[in-house]
Amino acid sequence: MTRIFLAGATGLVGGGVLALALADDRVTQVVAPTRRPLPPHPRLLNPIGDGASLPADAPWWAVDGAVCALGTTRAKAGSAAAFRAVDHDYVLAVAARVRKAGARRFALTSSMGADARSRFLYTRTKGEVEDAVRRLAFPSLTILRPGLLGGDRGEHRPMERFMDMVLRVAGPILPPAARISPAATVAALLLEAAISGGDGTHIVTSADVARIAAQGRS
Repeated sequence: MTRIFLAGATGLVGGGVLALALADDRVTQVVAPTRRPLPPHPRLLNPIGDGASLPADAPWWAVDGAVCALGTTRAKAGSAAAFRAVDHDYVLAVAARVRKAGARRFALTSSMGADARSRFLYTRTKGEVEDAVRRLAFPSLTILRPGLLGGDRGEHRPMERFMDMVLRVAGPILPPAARISPAATVAALLLEAAISGGDGTHIVTSADVARIAAQGRS
């Protein structure tokens, strides 16, 4: 049986991970810190606070595996520094704390094109945090690099909605790497990696996500 830590439980992917984890008989408890309370569940431990206020020595950091589904954009965060604080600093803090407390498996949501040498803030930050998490030496590390996420975000993002529509129409003729990455597929892959990921570092690309999603529909 497995205790799972989940960062980003209120987001598109994280919400999917939370629902799947609470329904999975292999998971004895989900530790999911959020700024506002989540609906109660017998197997959910929901510390309240943001990244900066979470106690570094809390006993609930001690889990078997962790999923990090944190992510924002520069526009939503308000500045490059605020974006980096979430997508790099908070992600790395979560990874370091669960690793120090004994977690063996870590599943990270990154992005297609992640590269620490990129000229672009978004993909450069994703690449830098991937490298930093690697240095923590989790026995099992899974990094998912999805493309544009598909799913209902519950918020108004007109450009992403437009791109979602275009990619859905063009999907059959696009290479797998360029297709929409269904959030439900990404969530399922993250949870499985946190529960039963094998030793070593595993990279799951947007093409991998597209193929797995297509197999699920067949």
